[in-house]
Amino acid sequence: MENAPAEWPLGRLLAAAARTVERTWDERLRAIGLPHAAVIALDILIRSGPIGADALARAARVQPQTMSRTLERMERDGLVVRQPHPEDGRRRLVTVTDHGREAWDTARHIEREVLPEDPSLRAALLRILHH
Repeated sequence: MENAPAEWPLGRLLAAAARTVERTWDERLRAIGLPHAAVIALDILIRSGPIGADALARAARVQPQTMSRTLERMERDGLVVRQPHPEDGRRRLVTVTDHGREAWDTARHIEREVLPEDPSLRAALLRILHH
């Protein structure tokens, strides 16, 4: 017989909660044609401003090849543009488009519907990440 979630070890409870939230959020994002990976990239770009793909991959904690595939789709969908770096024409900077900003804003609204802001939960999760 399965024990109740209140009796689960904390790690199992956290993992199950994370999967539930992520599954719901991903479904809602897919409904508007926005992959979760694109939301992460847009969030980083909006907060940092234009940056190179390698720096973006590091900030997102993914492999450069993974970010490259994500950026290809995002560029095709009009969410970002890649332009030559003004100081080094061999490099390219990734910049969010107006359409990308609108998509990010919609994704943020969806996120707040799926998981409303909770300062104590935020603090607990930050403690876990910094542990």
